[in-house]
Amino acid sequence: MCEHHHAAQHILCPQCDMMVALPSLPQGHKANCPRCGTTLTTNWEAPRQRPTAWALAALFMLLLANLFPFVNMKVGGMVSEVTLLEIPGVMFSEDYASLGTFFILFVQCVPVFCLITILLLVNRVALPHGVKMFLARSLFALKSWGMAEIFLAGVLVSFVKLMAYGDIGVGSSFVPWCLFCFAQLRAMQCVDRRWLWDDLEPMPALTQPFRVGVPGIQQGLRSCRCCTAILPAEQQRCPRCGVKGEARRKHSLQWTMALLVTSIMLYFPANILPIMITSLLGDDMPSTIIAGVVLLWSDGSYPVALVIFIASIMVPTLKMIAIAWLCWDAKGHGKRDSERMHLIYEVVEFVGRWSMIDVFVIAVLSALVRMGGLMNIYPAIGAVMFALVVILTMFAAMTFDPRLSWDRATDSSHEEPYQHGK
Repeated sequence: MCEHHHAAQHILCPQCDMMVALPSLPQGHKANCPRCGTTLTTNWEAPRQRPTAWALAALFMLLLANLFPFVNMKVGGMVSEVTLLEIPGVMFSEDYASLGTFFILFVQCVPVFCLITILLLVNRVALPHGVKMFLARSLFALKSWGMAEIFLAGVLVSFVKLMAYGDIGVGSSFVPWCLFCFAQLRAMQCVDRRWLWDDLEPMPALTQPFRVGVPGIQQGLRSCRCCTAILPAEQQRCPRCGVKGEARRKHSLQWTMALLVTSIMLYFPANILPIMITSLLGDDMPSTIIAGVVLLWSDGSYPVALVIFIASIMVPTLKMIAIAWLCWDAKGHGKRDSERMHLIYEVVEFVGRWSMIDVFVIAVLSALVRMGGLMNIYPAIGAVMFALVVILTMFAAMTFDPRLSWDRATDSSHEEPYQHGK
């Protein structure tokens, strides 16, 4: 059946490129792609009030979390206490400005920017049109770079590591930080990309006919990766959000492989070089990721050793293998198992940033363990290498175009696909 109008009631799945007719959704329900299962849009109840309440609660909790002591440690009568804002300060003082910068950006700045952006956009605050477009584009680009909850997990792991050395206590800001992590996750979750863009500006009209159940590339159509608008494939710039795009991401596989190879090159020194140095009564003891896991295991902290091993060794390794497999499949090798490739891609996208947990553990240990001549912990070059590995593999997953895997499933179709450059 040909459709000439009403493009606003249709969407091209961002993961598999299938043209889907969106049903009329009751409040609290979501629409999934019938082909790959990706959530296309969610009709949230109270779409303005709900994210506003969560965002305000999150910002208030963050303010409280930054005002008071976060964690403390007692060793041999000496007490060390640290606030959240002192943690990056230690990194800068130890000449590890890169780690301090990562902490400030991922743990504080990105979540705050996203929360303020949500408040401004969902409440239709009077702003210049260009500013609104910039904020909306930035919100969805930065969402996955907020790592407040990963830092919280790192704090809990560092507690277990430090229990062997002294008494660990939480300060007045620990509970507000936990509440902030939960509230900011809920605020982000309650903002639907499609709803927000439709609220900012109506979808551009589509004059050419299109068919439901047929991939966009076979109809000469593409989806705007930023605002989900359906556009003619040859139209490079989206008239709604201003983002440039192609029917398929340009040089997607080349970019992904380049980032993957770079991350592999950094992964070996990240595991061989020490990630932190423990100074105990004047003796320096460098520690690698593997050594840390072995030490925790030998001390009987099996669950924590397992968490660190999975997050810092197993996940990055498997993620690199998975990304290489996705590229190999997209190039036309192997079986045409698009559903399996899609599942692998979804897992890679979800777990990638959790590998930063070890970097945040080092940040907490370095800031907290400052006991003069008794005991000190310092970050080492391996931590920087490892953080770069995590960031590069995240970029590699982002540059990969998952629709390439689904294109293989339709290659045997009788219809001639729209010519495009990969």
